[in-house]
Amino acid sequence: MRVDLLTDPIAGLDEALAVVDAFDDVLVTGLLRPQKVAGLTALADAVAGSPLAARVAEAAEKTAAGAAGEEHFVSLAAARVAVLGSVHDAVLARLVEATGRPLGEDSAGQTADPEPPNLLVAARSWLSDLARAGWQGIDHDLISASAQVISALLAEPSLRRPAVLLDGFAAELAASCPGAALERVPTRRWGDLWSRGMLLTLPRETSTISTVTGRLLPLGVDLLEHATAAQAQVHAVLEPDDGTPPRFVRANVTVPKPDTIIGAGIWQLLRPHLSLLTAISEGHSMDLADMPVTAEGDLLWRDEHARLGESADAFSTARVVLPKAVLPPVAPLDRHPVRLAVPVFLEGYGIEGDEDALAFAFGENRLPVETDRIPAAGPLTPKAVAGSSACIGLIRWDGGFRLQPLAVETTVRKKTTAVHAGAWAGGTTDKAGVKAEKAATDAAAVLRERAGRLLRK
Repeated sequence: MRVDLLTDPIAGLDEALAVVDAFDDVLVTGLLRPQKVAGLTALADAVAGSPLAARVAEAAEKTAAGAAGEEHFVSLAAARVAVLGSVHDAVLARLVEATGRPLGEDSAGQTADPEPPNLLVAARSWLSDLARAGWQGIDHDLISASAQVISALLAEPSLRRPAVLLDGFAAELAASCPGAALERVPTRRWGDLWSRGMLLTLPRETSTISTVTGRLLPLGVDLLEHATAAQAQVHAVLEPDDGTPPRFVRANVTVPKPDTIIGAGIWQLLRPHLSLLTAISEGHSMDLADMPVTAEGDLLWRDEHARLGESADAFSTARVVLPKAVLPPVAPLDRHPVRLAVPVFLEGYGIEGDEDALAFAFGENRLPVETDRIPAAGPLTPKAVAGSSACIGLIRWDGGFRLQPLAVETTVRKKTTAVHAGAWAGGTTDKAGVKAEKAATDAAAVLRERAGRLLRK
């Protein structure tokens, strides 16, 4: 892997991000009477050579005059998403060059089933009201107006994606009301949520779903935790039985959780929904038979299509199979730089900085390490990363390339030992892990007893 390419500047990247920032500044004060028209002009100029040109130019003109409607806001949201999509593509192209791995070809989507139009129109209307008011103009009345729409969206399985986004967005905005009193506005984040929400209210194509048969070789687990939800995302390499090149795939499981269950206890909630987690803890591969998979490499996990395979060491997979694996294509609406997570294997690096500000050194080049992304629900620690000699991780981008460790090889008592972030996913005999699991079990028992008491009343 050529780490030097990850430190070289990417042409046009700063200019594209400046366009997004300028438009996001317009959203701060609102689109009803925009105070910074230059941000609208910059966005229109950025897509002047694209099929969006005419619509965005009209939308920018109407918005600047205070006469824009929902269709114009949709055009502005599409332009913003397109500009960030170009940033994603530039960053991904650099990653493909640095890793030397092929990128899978895009596949055509299939038409989605008809969705209840009234609900999507209502959601788009609320998002348009948000844009008119601006982040400094939000109040509890405006945010609470979304409650009925979100409840109706959540009741429709086909609309769960926009429903969850809007539910989280509304909760975040409600916690920030009134907007006029905000000292700091998360402009990029709220701009991302608003523009993505607007496009999710439009008819769209769904990803093509096929099936795969072959051997699944896990690389590591990325655990995401929220006060009321948790997600485990398994990154792996699939060796298809049909003789085609190995390919990167992911398997996800997301569950609701009480805020009292944290750390290693989260695995208790996730395990029943993904048998793959047990295989990871035991160091095994899995044999898949006709497992559903999207064109973007997301396995739609079904336990009946998988069985435990032979022993498989993640670092052996990383050294032998990983360099030949094909990167999956990215769905158009998912083209955002912060969503990039490319598995890599690194060794032969030096260590610079401390556990709070760590970097891997390759000659004169430095790759920052995101130790704050290491979950507490496993044995991997910043200290282990700082003493490592090899690392499996995810290359991400957030204003620059960064590495999120998933597993490392380090020396323990003069012996090379592998330490995985997801080592406790399927259970553990580690003292710290056992203690955390017991605490979570006790907490879950108390919650069940209290819930049962409430239901009996």
